[in-house]
Amino acid sequence: MNFDTIFFDLDSTLYPETCGLWQAIRERIDLYLLQVMKFDPQEIPQIRQSFFVNHGTTLRGLQMNYAVDPVHYLNFVHDLPLTEYLEPDPNLRTMLLSIPHRRWIFTNSDAPHANRVMDLLGIQDCFEGMIDVWEMEPWVKPQVESYHFALERAGNPSPENCAFLDDSPRNLAPAKELGFFTVLVGQNSHDPTANRTLVDLHDLPQYVPEFWE
Repeated sequence: MNFDTIFFDLDSTLYPETCGLWQAIRERIDLYLLQVMKFDPQEIPQIRQSFFVNHGTTLRGLQMNYAVDPVHYLNFVHDLPLTEYLEPDPNLRTMLLSIPHRRWIFTNSDAPHANRVMDLLGIQDCFEGMIDVWEMEPWVKPQVESYHFALERAGNPSPENCAFLDDSPRNLAPAKELGFFTVLVGQNSHDPTANRTLVDLHDLPQYVPEFWE
């Protein structure tokens, strides 16, 4: 396959879910729904699931149904001591820089959070650019419009010459339908949305050697 551009998700893709950061973000989301939105704690799981299914993310659900300040929301849910979860990863940096194709971040998070994560991992300069939640607004993954936007933002490469790595099968499905080569990160079992699966991003050369061919 003739690859041109590789798109990477951020959270639980560039770092393993086992580090605990994404779980901490989920807990901050629940805290926002409890403390700021004043939702019944018994109803919060159902509300989050409804927003996830119908709008792609909790934030988009809140924006569509309530008068929330998205900047305040994102600052609140990302208000975490990232150094307790992340540290420099020189092996990841070396691997990413060795990929002989253009590399982009494609995330439902915002750029300030993404930049903090990449700074701590030591991979800030490993990517040509970033598509974050603000740039693709009003769309988010897995809405198909967000993938078209990401392609346009990256210079309109053909989907057949692109790959997308994400920890969510739900986010991979539209990309695969568009013709992307898809890689599911964080699992070791087959999934129909993914051309390949791997537990840890560091194993990418072993499981997707085509990126270097």
